[in-house]
Amino acid sequence: MSDLSILHNPRCSKSRQTLQLLHDKGYEPQIIEYLKTPVNADELTEIISQLGFSSARQLMRKGEDAYKEQNLADPRLSEDLLITSMVNYPKLIERPIVRYKGKAAIGRPPESVLDIL
Repeated sequence: MSDLSILHNPRCSKSRQTLQLLHDKGYEPQIIEYLKTPVNADELTEIISQLGFSSARQLMRKGEDAYKEQNLADPRLSEDLLITSMVNYPKLIERPIVRYKGKAAIGRPPESVLDIL
């Protein structure tokens, strides 16, 4: 397994741009199409920690229908429930996420992932 990986959605322009940026810089990351191969709760918990986030909600795409339908904005919801929601509805996960040697960064903008390389 490569030390460098990207949680990638090929339909997302920022994800494609981040992957291209990595390639342009000479990196060959392991590409994980997380909508086809979803991450599990333990992996999400690790990613949240690697990003330095204090809450799983910071990793969520708040504009997604599933976010609204499940009332995930409710501040009383537990971290476990938020993580479970992202496992069950991977479209809720912000993307792309680049992981490298115990660190992670979201490619918004794509250049932000260069900080962890």
